[in-house]
Amino acid sequence: MALPTPILLLLTFTVFITASADPDMLQDLCVADLSSGIKINGFPCKDSASVTQSDFFSQGIANPGLTNNTFGSLVTGANVMTIPGLNTLGVSLARIDYAPGGLNPPHTHPRATEIVFVLEGTLDVGFLTTANRLISQSLKKGEVFAFPKGLVHFQKNNGNVPASVIAAFNSQFPGTQSLGATLFGSTPPVPDNILAQAFQTSPGKIKHIKSKFQPKK
Repeated sequence: MALPTPILLLLTFTVFITASADPDMLQDLCVADLSSGIKINGFPCKDSASVTQSDFFSQGIANPGLTNNTFGSLVTGANVMTIPGLNTLGVSLARIDYAPGGLNPPHTHPRATEIVFVLEGTLDVGFLTTANRLISQSLKKGEVFAFPKGLVHFQKNNGNVPASVIAAFNSQFPGTQSLGATLFGSTPPVPDNILAQAFQTSPGKIKHIKSKFQPKK
């Protein structure tokens, strides 16, 4: 007897989802071959015979980063680009250092949730929901805060001494879109009239803001 159409569709959909899902790794490791010209969603695996411990090791976030820049903060990544062994593992870290008054400006990570652990100092942090609600908290040494995947968030050192955090992500390469740089420093640029209308201001003011995001000559 033929199956009713709704049940047949449900079974077909279930089989499709089961067949296309790939929640688990298919090998012990897949160290990224960063020199490969092959374009895939991730990186090709290099020959396992050439894998060494250095593919899984980094000292890059051991020491504070230099914060003598416009925002007074520096993000140092420990992701697949610096630790090729993270390829396909779905995790990465970063160290963020803040000068007194330093800001990690509003940004998003389109591919990952973030959780930060305060190493030193104090920070005011927050994220914005899609309903435009601000969820914020003041943090001190040893405390933890989470930022949901894809939502705009920030960290600000309002203290008189440097601060730092270790950030963890559930992605080998979470990606970062800083709102200011994205909107006012893109190539080619977003048209002035679009930004002026979006921010309810004049094209002249938009040009002035854009000048702040142009590479210094």
